[in-house]
Amino acid sequence: MNASPLAPDRQPALDNLRAMMMWLGIVLHVAANHLTGPMLLPWRDKDTSRLADLVVSVIHVFRMPLFLILSGYFVAMLVERRGALQMLRHRMRRIALPFVVFWPVVFALTVVLVLLYAHRAERGHFGLSLEVVPTVPHAPKLNTLHMWFLYQLAGLALLTFAALRLAPRLPQGLRDRIALGMRLLGERPWGFALLSLPLGLIGAQYPFGLLVVTGSFAPPLGEWLHHGLFYAFGYFLYLHRGALLAGYTAHASRLAWAGALCCMVSLGMLTEVHREPQSTSMAFRIVAAWAYNAATWLWSFALIGLALRHLNRPHAALQYMAESSYWVYLVHMLGTIGFGALLYGANLPAEAKMLINIAATTLMTLATYQLFVRNTSVGVLLNGKRIPPAKATPLNSAAG
Repeated sequence: MNASPLAPDRQPALDNLRAMMMWLGIVLHVAANHLTGPMLLPWRDKDTSRLADLVVSVIHVFRMPLFLILSGYFVAMLVERRGALQMLRHRMRRIALPFVVFWPVVFALTVVLVLLYAHRAERGHFGLSLEVVPTVPHAPKLNTLHMWFLYQLAGLALLTFAALRLAPRLPQGLRDRIALGMRLLGERPWGFALLSLPLGLIGAQYPFGLLVVTGSFAPPLGEWLHHGLFYAFGYFLYLHRGALLAGYTAHASRLAWAGALCCMVSLGMLTEVHREPQSTSMAFRIVAAWAYNAATWLWSFALIGLALRHLNRPHAALQYMAESSYWVYLVHMLGTIGFGALLYGANLPAEAKMLINIAATTLMTLATYQLFVRNTSVGVLLNGKRIPPAKATPLNSAAG
């Protein structure tokens, strides 16, 4: 987003928080190489770890939902400052265009790396053969990969534009009640419980009690509703930022502990759903999914509050992290798969492999950003401008 200098209502903390969620993708997808449960991806190391299960489970609770909340927040900021049409143009230029440019390249490279990984896992050496790639049920062969987020954000921007065009035709009283309702949901102690209800109902329809992103180019309605609720909340969060952000900052610790309690309860219940997916009742699945999403809301509020409390100031390292985060988001999967393939069969525990992969992928993404992105036309595409060497600039990362 182009904000130079940082505008009064643009919180550096939220930019920094969004960047951290992007960077967590490295940790998440490295850990996915070592999950002990059912195979969710067509590659996995033979050395698995309960720690990997815990890392993936916990990060999944808040990472993408918080990202969606922040995305809605920044879209509302764009609408206020530039209007609906300029918001749409900005989102298409900074989200849809990078998807169109990078998805074919990342998809092709990912296919090659998965083939190499699967061949080594099956036959002990690198090679290219479709026969050895495990089949993942219900996964479309041509999919958006981890870039589903950009794809759906572009769609949500279009829906936002349509809603803004329609809104003036609605009675003012109805619009005021919707805005007040969203504020109360974000402000009152019971708000997270109500916000979690529709998400729990959606999640309970899936085999293991939680929504699973398909990566499809035609996402099912459940994905749009699930992600759209977080995004819409973020939009209204910006409209009521004065009251809501102050509350999250003041009560961040309580929100975090409440979220941890809901997380422990939900993971315990969802473990039972995973163990006996056919025998658990729908009511049990709904409660488990509700508790999981309650943790999502509570931790999202807590992380926003903690960021505002501790990260709401310019900091060179955080700024560099934020400026590089879009590139890291786009290419990190290539590192996690590629280094995972190289580490396959190494006489190391899963936890050591995870640390090596995280470090290697981090170095790879940072090096390629510094050499090929930061002060090039690619940087202009992703960040809106070239960032001069050795000069700190206001954050312009685009994926939110």
